[in-house]
Amino acid sequence: MPQITIDRSPSLDDVDWEEFALALHPVIVETVAARLQACKTRVLRGEDEVVGGEKERHAIVDVSIALLAGRSDEAKARLTEAVVELLRKHVAPRDGVTLHLSAEVRDLDPSYRKAEV
Repeated sequence: MPQITIDRSPSLDDVDWEEFALALHPVIVETVAARLQACKTRVLRGEDEVVGGEKERHAIVDVSIALLAGRSDEAKARLTEAVVELLRKHVAPRDGVTLHLSAEVRDLDPSYRKAEV
């Protein structure tokens, strides 16, 4: 925990997603009191996407952060705002392309378990 998933468009291959993750982890630590060593990020590259009625001229990045329960709604909102701001710094605008940047923070289900082997 935290479990971080970044779903992103294939047109954003030029973004250094590892660098973004390395910048994101301290933001999570500072905002919701997580441990840096516990932050785990996966970047998933989508292949097909549609926005409205268009298959082109859009790029999507959605960051989902799952935390153990206990953070206030205000803390989660501060984190999502910080994530979107960090995305703006790492994902450069592109001519003729609308960037759709989003973030969500949610609680892990009480059934969540982990193991380090």
